[in-house]
Amino acid sequence: MSLISQNALRKNQIEKTKRKASDQPSLLEGNQELGGGKTDEPDSYKIKKRKEEDKQLEIEQKKEINKLENFLFGSLYSPVEFGKEDDEELRDGIDKSSALFFTDRSANSVLSVYEHDAEFRESSDDEEEAGQRKPVWVDDEEEKTSINIARVNRLRKLRNEEGESVISGSAYVSRLRAHHAKLNPGTEWAQLDSRSRNYSSDDEDSDIENEAVVARGYKDVEGVDAILRTTEDLVVKSSAKLLPGLLEFSRLVDANAEDPSNAPINSVQFHRNAQLLLAGGLDKKLRFFQIDGKRNTKIQSIFLEDCPIRKASFLPNGSQVIVSGRRKFFYCFDLVKANVDKIGPLTGREEKSLEVFEVSSDSSTIAFVGNEGHILLVSSKTKDLIGTLKMNGTVRSLAFANDGQHLLSSGGDGHVYHWDLRTRACFHKAVDEGCLNGMALCTSPSGSLFAAGSDSGIVNVYNREEFLGGKRKPIKTIENLTTKVDFMKFNNDAQILAISSTMKKNSLKLIHVPSFTVFSNWPPPNRTLHYPRCLDFSPGGGFVAMGNAAGKVLLYKLHHYDHA
Repeated sequence: MSLISQNALRKNQIEKTKRKASDQPSLLEGNQELGGGKTDEPDSYKIKKRKEEDKQLEIEQKKEINKLENFLFGSLYSPVEFGKEDDEELRDGIDKSSALFFTDRSANSVLSVYEHDAEFRESSDDEEEAGQRKPVWVDDEEEKTSINIARVNRLRKLRNEEGESVISGSAYVSRLRAHHAKLNPGTEWAQLDSRSRNYSSDDEDSDIENEAVVARGYKDVEGVDAILRTTEDLVVKSSAKLLPGLLEFSRLVDANAEDPSNAPINSVQFHRNAQLLLAGGLDKKLRFFQIDGKRNTKIQSIFLEDCPIRKASFLPNGSQVIVSGRRKFFYCFDLVKANVDKIGPLTGREEKSLEVFEVSSDSSTIAFVGNEGHILLVSSKTKDLIGTLKMNGTVRSLAFANDGQHLLSSGGDGHVYHWDLRTRACFHKAVDEGCLNGMALCTSPSGSLFAAGSDSGIVNVYNREEFLGGKRKPIKTIENLTTKVDFMKFNNDAQILAISSTMKKNSLKLIHVPSFTVFSNWPPPNRTLHYPRCLDFSPGGGFVAMGNAAGKVLLYKLHHYDHA
C-alpha cells in the first residue's frame, strides 16, 4: 500500500504541473495580444521543451506503476506483454493492438490440457503395470541438502556404517522412513491378502466371488463368510473361562441393609430377573429387596405369625414363593396377586415338619422331605399331594435334574438314589464313596455334574452320566470343610461350587470347578462371614448373596461376570 500511495502522489504532481503548463501559455498569449502581436521565441521554446519532459516523466511513471502492479497482483490488472517493449512504441502509441495478439513462447515447455491428460493416463497405466505408486510431490531441495548425521546424537542410529557422517537429504528421508517402519511394524491381520483370484462363470465359483478377503495368516480359517453374514456379537465381553487361584470380587452394601434381621437368615434367593432378592429367617419375616449394589431398596416384607422360616424359594417361573418351616403346613405367596395362602397339612400324611423341600426346574413339582424315608410330591398348581417315593433309611437332601424329570435323594444309608418322576420308580442306586450319612445334594444347571456332601465335611463331585453308567469313583473329593456339609450350590455356568457348614465360623468355600481347586482369597481376609447358613448366585453370576446367623445378608460382586 505504501508503494501504491507514493506512486499516486507522483501522478497527482504530474497533473498539477500539466495544469500549470497549460495555464502559462494562455497567459503568454494574452500578453502577446496586449503587446500588439509581439512573440518571445525563447519562452515558447522553453514551454515546448517542458511539455516534452513532462510527457516523458509521465510515461516513466506509468511504466513504474505497471511494474509495481505486476509485481503485487500479477497479470490481473495489467496483462502481461510479450515481445519487445521499446520506449518509442509506447511513447508514440504505435501498434496498440499488440496486446490482443501475441505469440506464446512458453508453449514449447508447457503441455496443453489434453496432452497432459493423455500423458497422465499413460503414466498411470505404467504405474499399475509396475505395481508401484509414485509420490505426488517431490522436493527438489532434498538432493541439494546435506545433513551431518554423526554430529547429532539422536541421528547416529541412522548410520549404515560407523564412519558415515554426511548424507543427502533424500537419503536422510528414506532412512527416517525405514527407521519408523522398523519401530512401528504394521499388524499382520490388518494387511489384506493381495493374492490374485481366477474367477469363472461356473456356479461353484460364484461362492468364491462372494468370499471375504482373508488377512495374512488366516487363510485356513473356516467360516469367515459366516461371521460377516450374521448380525451376532463378534466380541463377548466376559471371557468364557474363569481362571483358578484368585477370585476377583468386591464387597457391596449388605442386601438387607435397610431392614436387617435380628435372627439368623435361613434362606436367600434371587428372582429370575436378577433384581429381586428374598430373605427369610427365624424372625418370621419374608423380605424382598431390589438389588442394585448401592442402596438395595426394600420393596416389601411379609410377617408370618405362626411360621419361623426355615426355607423360602421362588418357583423357577417367578410367579410364586414357597415358604416352609418346622410345621405341618407351608405358605404360598403369589407375587402377581400379592396374597398369601396357607396350605396343609397334606392329606393322608402325618409329617410334623416340611422344612426341607426342592422345586423342579419346570415349576411343576415340589418335593418335600417326609418321615421314614418318604418323599412327598406336591403339584405346584393345585398344591395337592400327587405321589410319594420311599427310600431306605431317612431322607436328608433332594435335588432335581434333567429338567425336573429326575430326582436325586440321599440320606442316612449313604446311598444316592435316582428317581424317574414319570414312572415314580428308582432306576439307579449307588453308594456315595466314603459317605455314611448324606447331608446335602446339588446338581449343576445342565445336570451333567452333581455334588454330594456328608456329615464328615467331605464333598464328592461326580459326572452324572458316568455315575449312572456304573463308575463309582468321584471326579474329585473336596476335603476343605471339617464339619458337616449343610449347603451346596453351583453358579449359573457351573464354574463355581459353593460349599458351607453352619457349625463353624467362616466355613464357606468357593471351588473352581474346572480345576477343582479352592479360591485362595475366599473367605475374604480381614472380613468375618460369621456362621454362614445360606447362599445364592444371581442368574447372570455377577452377584453372590450370603445369609448368616447374625441376621445379615452379605452381598458381593464377582468381576468375571458382567451381568447380574
